[in-house]
Amino acid sequence: MNINGLSEEERIRDAIKSKTWNEQMTNDSWSVFKIMSELVDGFETLSKIGPCVSIFGSARDKSDSPYYKIAEEIAYLLTKKGFGVITGGGPGIMEAANKGAHFAQGKSVGLNIDLPFEQRPNPFIDQDKFINFHYFFVRKVMFMKYSQGYIVLPGGFGTLDELFEAITLIQTHKLVKFPIILVSKSYWEGLIKWVHERLLNEEKISPQDLDIFKLVDTPEEAVSVIEEFYIKFALKPNF
Repeated sequence: MNINGLSEEERIRDAIKSKTWNEQMTNDSWSVFKIMSELVDGFETLSKIGPCVSIFGSARDKSDSPYYKIAEEIAYLLTKKGFGVITGGGPGIMEAANKGAHFAQGKSVGLNIDLPFEQRPNPFIDQDKFINFHYFFVRKVMFMKYSQGYIVLPGGFGTLDELFEAITLIQTHKLVKFPIILVSKSYWEGLIKWVHERLLNEEKISPQDLDIFKLVDTPEEAVSVIEEFYIKFALKPNF
């Protein structure tokens, strides 16, 4: 059984049968206004937050997970360097990052998404910096527009989605290059090996594309990459 007591097959069948073509067109038209509303709300809230780094990772990690503790420390150190922290606003690694920023008395931003399971706002987000989204793509716009860097801890499909979208936008010069840092070499090494052996060797990507991201193991290394990047360009967290 799935949500609302329906099987997956029943849920799909009901969704397909639920609207006529005219009803679908009307629904799509109204969706434009809902999308605009989410964009405006996001822009108005996040335009005031100042320089922040987004931290991604699994929503399923518990507080005793080593990755949870690493995320918390990274956020704490970033905040002490003058950066705020943006997360997806939910549990797991997101909660850890918001928690680290909160206890460092820094800016703790949460971009939550409505999901039927797993996602719920964590208690460490600043009340005036919490936004709830219905559309994943609008939420992604906010991450891209208001982040000065991405720190990516071990996670699942959602984490990979955010990671590869940022890499693609930087690769295609649709996004100004900022640091993308993968934490835990042992977790990411299989993926990176495949990228080298297949994508690079078969010329699906260029050698310089591999410079878009860096691998680290410790919170100090992750924060150092962010700090060194902005020192190189003579920028500070209050730019």
